Amino acid sequence: MRRDQWPGLLVLLAVLASVAASFAYLAIDYRALATPESLRLMGRFVAEFFPPDVSAAMLAKVGWGALQTLAVSALGTLLAAAAGALLALPAAGRAGRAARPAARLLLNMLRSVPELVWAALMVLAAGLGPFAGALALALHTTGVLGRLFAEALENLPPAAERTLREAGSGAVAAFAYGSLPLLAPQAAAYVLYRWEMNIRMATVLGFVGAGGLGQLLYFHLSLFQQAQSATVLAAMFVLVFVVDEFSGWARRRLAPAHA
Repeated sequence: MRRDQWPGLLVLLAVLASVAASFAYLAIDYRALATPESLRLMGRFVAEFFPPDVSAAMLAKVGWGALQTLAVSALGTLLAAAAGALLALPAAGRAGRAARPAARLLLNMLRSVPELVWAALMVLAAGLGPFAGALALALHTTGVLGRLFAEALENLPPAAERTLREAGSGAVAAFAYGSLPLLAPQAAAYVLYRWEMNIRMATVLGFVGAGGLGQLLYFHLSLFQQAQSATVLAAMFVLVFVVDEFSGWARRRLAPAHA
């Protein structure tokens, strides 16, 4: 083995040792999962979810919860896209060298806090309901989109904007007509991709009181109403599938423009 391959091997060995140490430290008895009693209990638990409750009242409740989840994810993503775009300008050095590290620090702080933590804080600040979930998604996603927008801005070819400036155009007009058309398709793809992720996260945020399908699922699971829970889970799957397909289609439509 060559000498330059030793660092990679040492890193691999360190990772494997860490994984083995984690399993040993947790002391999980995996054999207990395969005992006949455990398998019987798991099978009975799964069987209680079938058949799902498809009554008109339950479907109406699930439909309303799905709309709440969709609204929470859409509002949170739109707020984050607007705030992230504003913060991306100083983070990319468009507002001077002093503002760049401050903006990047703020973006790092926003995205370093998980959505569930933001949701718990927003529930305390704004009360239970979908608005707290939208704020939680907006805060975390602002950090993510702001950083992505800033990186995209820094990687744009400067020729178009520089040409407009040399022709006498102002800074704002040069950015709007030179750089923004190049940035827009990539930024839109980032926003759509984060919306996909926020749909999934919006369902989880309901467990801490942020409304939507997650709160409905928590309610029925806490009452051991497995048939109703199965209906909510099915609605989650359908909603995520539809949004993923739409987002993927939209991003594919944007790809030729970006290329």
